[in-house]
Amino acid sequence: MSAIDSLAPASRLRSIGIKPVGERAYELANGTKQKYQFGVAEIRFLNEITAGRVIFGPNNVEPISGATALKSVGITVDPANQTLRRLPAISLK
Repeated sequence: MSAIDSLAPASRLRSIGIKPVGERAYELANGTKQKYQFGVAEIRFLNEITAGRVIFGPNNVEPISGATALKSVGITVDPANQTLRRLPAISLK
């Protein structure tokens, strides 16, 4: 299973001016549920740009690009070899 929303250390998000706009419960990999604040951010990776929800995670957390951000720029995760793959077109159907 992959993360839907992106996640980054809260201190880093605040340092670049991203402010929390809400809070919601997320299920962690170990099955526990935890409430986190989230904000909206411009997200850039692999020469692409999008915007989306980003979770204010613990300050020692490794950033995660969520499935929503990846799909919005036409990138998918290839589970067979655990790599990112660019789709030939972004689906509108």
